[in-house]
Amino acid sequence: MGEFTFIVEKQCPICGETTRIVKTKSKIAVERTDEDFCVHYKDFNPYLYKIWFCEKCGYAADEKTFLGSMPVIHKKKIKEFLDSRKLGLQFVEEREVPDAVAAYKLAIFYAEMTDQPLAKRAGMYLGLAWIYRYSGEQDKEYEMMQRAADLYDQSIMTERYPQNGMSDDTAVYLVGAIYYRMKEFEKSTQYLSRLIGDQGLRERDIQLYKRARDLWQSVREDQEEAKEDKK
Repeated sequence: MGEFTFIVEKQCPICGETTRIVKTKSKIAVERTDEDFCVHYKDFNPYLYKIWFCEKCGYAADEKTFLGSMPVIHKKKIKEFLDSRKLGLQFVEEREVPDAVAAYKLAIFYAEMTDQPLAKRAGMYLGLAWIYRYSGEQDKEYEMMQRAADLYDQSIMTERYPQNGMSDDTAVYLVGAIYYRMKEFEKSTQYLSRLIGDQGLRERDIQLYKRARDLWQSVREDQEEAKEDKK
């Protein structure tokens, strides 16, 4: 295998067959992290391998979902769907962008089919946006970020946190960061202001408070620049 990846065999939770999975090694040099937590790595993109899929039946999910326990009713629903069609993705040791996009879209499809939490689905759309960011496809990146923002927004209003390993504060921050990246500064400010105006956040999560404050400042500066450019 490559310098950054290795192959393991895992049992598919849907068909029960053994399938090959490409995993990434943990030590990869980081160059920078974007406002919405997208990490840019040196010489390699581990996001291409984030979604696991079964080469036998075509089930796809992130590692935690693939290995975790699934309600019987969900498993039955996916199995019935897959029994009537052939969906196996071609196994490749080195994924390119189209391979990763196909895996993500399948994983999102199954997440929606089994009514997974909105926050979980939002995270998957954001992950797909990062794939497009790496490949420079900005229109597609923005489309996926908008879907992520909408789902996080619904999730904050309707779901109990922590969700998908994060707090509702982090979800609010993420929506603000997504809109900042999309240059929708007014919307970004609305979300970030909620965090900065929350006195309890400093005690709950000082790092997130500082991150929100710094990003809010960047939004203000970029808004001023945009106004100057229009003059």
